[in-house]
Amino acid sequence: MELSKLGWNSSLAERFNEYKELGYEVGRIILEHKNIYRVITEGEELLAEVSGKFRHVAEERSEFPAVGDWVALSVRKEEKKATIHGILPRFSKFSRRASGESAEEQIVATNINTVFLVMSLNSDFNLRRIERYLITAWESGANPVIVLSKCDLCDDIESRINEIESIAPGVPIHAISATEGVGLEYLKGYCLEGETVALLGSSGVGKSTICNYLFGANKQQVKEIRDSDDKGKHTTTHRELIILPEGGVLIDTPGMRELQLWDVDNSMTKSFSDIEELAKYCKFSDCRHENEPACRVKQAIEEGMLDQKRYDNFKKFQKELAYLDRQTNKRTQLLEKEKWKKVSGDRTRSNRR
Repeated sequence: MELSKLGWNSSLAERFNEYKELGYEVGRIILEHKNIYRVITEGEELLAEVSGKFRHVAEERSEFPAVGDWVALSVRKEEKKATIHGILPRFSKFSRRASGESAEEQIVATNINTVFLVMSLNSDFNLRRIERYLITAWESGANPVIVLSKCDLCDDIESRINEIESIAPGVPIHAISATEGVGLEYLKGYCLEGETVALLGSSGVGKSTICNYLFGANKQQVKEIRDSDDKGKHTTTHRELIILPEGGVLIDTPGMRELQLWDVDNSMTKSFSDIEELAKYCKFSDCRHENEPACRVKQAIEEGMLDQKRYDNFKKFQKELAYLDRQTNKRTQLLEKEKWKKVSGDRTRSNRR
């Protein structure tokens, strides 16, 4: 496999020089399963684990390899195994807050050029969910493309597209139907050689069907939607990087029951630029848009210029990020304590020797 087909370029090669001098090879993570990784190199596919030193130094979950990462390897060819010694700098990453109480980053995929945000046009259509995905996509550094699947189940596609355009100006939107073969050909235009596209969306929206179309065969299992609630069944169970026969690389991901925000302050301004612009004309610079007089945001809602549900979602995200900030600060303090405990323990052992 030519590395250029996987997205390898001169910038990455320059970053790899320090590892190359140590005799390491380069590979890309194509599959992650607990502490085991499947890596593809220029010569073969290998099973890999991180080195003991890597594991000791890494403090955060996000510092471990993820699907899409370029990594430095020492290869044991006779065993078809390798050890990961380092990760090359990521030019983009799609992250969310890990499930559970602790404030921890979970990286879904890295080094992505384009992200397909997939939502079906049946009863699962949810404008607020698209807003959440868009915020995270903008923050990732990848270019978002909205894919509206199952358009054969929608009676008014144009109005749905207009709704999406109102919250995502300038973002490409494609309505597709796998059963009728509508619109799928446009998606191939993003899957160019050396480019990486990630598929993201909730369970059953048709990501596996899109994957199979782009791959040209039944690469991923597909299940029919349930009659009871008009939702698809969950099929993809792990993140996987797939090399497309006509060029490009695709990262398929499991459906996300929830997408909790992670470090998206910059993207909030971009995703809700209409509200930010209105806020400039409030009488008070610190207006909370609640009961203050001459609030331009509240006035826009009353005049029908701003959707109340969109504003409510904006406030919900702000509260979510404020809570995340508090939890992150607590976690940072705990990690700092653990770090100094480790340093202190290493020094004690060294003095005993």
